Amino acid sequence: MSFNSITRSRTDIAVNEFVRSVYNWMAFALALTGFVAFYVSHSPAMVRIIFGNPFIFFVIILAELGLVFSISGMVNRMSAGTATSLFVIYSALNGITLSFIFLVYTRTSIASTFFICAGTFVACSIFGWSTKRDLTSWGGFLTMGLIGIIIASLVNIFMRSSAMNMIISYIGVIVFTGLTAYDTQKLKNMALTQPEGLDGSVIRKGAILGALSLYLDFINLFLMLLRIFGQTRD
Repeated sequence: MSFNSITRSRTDIAVNEFVRSVYNWMAFALALTGFVAFYVSHSPAMVRIIFGNPFIFFVIILAELGLVFSISGMVNRMSAGTATSLFVIYSALNGITLSFIFLVYTRTSIASTFFICAGTFVACSIFGWSTKRDLTSWGGFLTMGLIGIIIASLVNIFMRSSAMNMIISYIGVIVFTGLTAYDTQKLKNMALTQPEGLDGSVIRKGAILGALSLYLDFINLFLMLLRIFGQTRD
């Protein structure tokens, strides 16, 4: 076996381990979010505390935003254990706020939408990983789309237009499918450019950061699809 073959083999192993770690952490976070959401929705006391008091609900939302910005912006300055703990805490808090879906939508529509979302996510991830096209140019366009969705959603809080809500949802599906492919390619490039012998804690922090990006893509895509396909309770 040639030296180049050995080097390529080691690179492939390192890439596979890194990617496996990213998706394992993402899957764990999704499972934790789903469990917490289901548990909270079936606890009348928790529902009253969280949704009966707007102050508590908004404190949780602010805490989630703070955790996302902390992990994204300061991951290099924190230990791998801290980054992992913050990601787990964020996933649990997100489960609390997302518990409303079990109160609003039927279980059947939640389950079917989840499988639609999972299939779409996998297809976009495969595209992002396998395409030879550089998706870097998508970043600015998708960011603008995301900002537009946020602004339109805030405006629609006051307008309460069902038509606007549906338009936002369809645009959101396009934006988050694009972000899934874009973030997957970023993940691939991150894995391929890791120097050999990199410290394990650095690799773990990179995996957590990648898992957070894909987790956010999946959750937001799921919510947009749920607004389109979800059936509300009578």
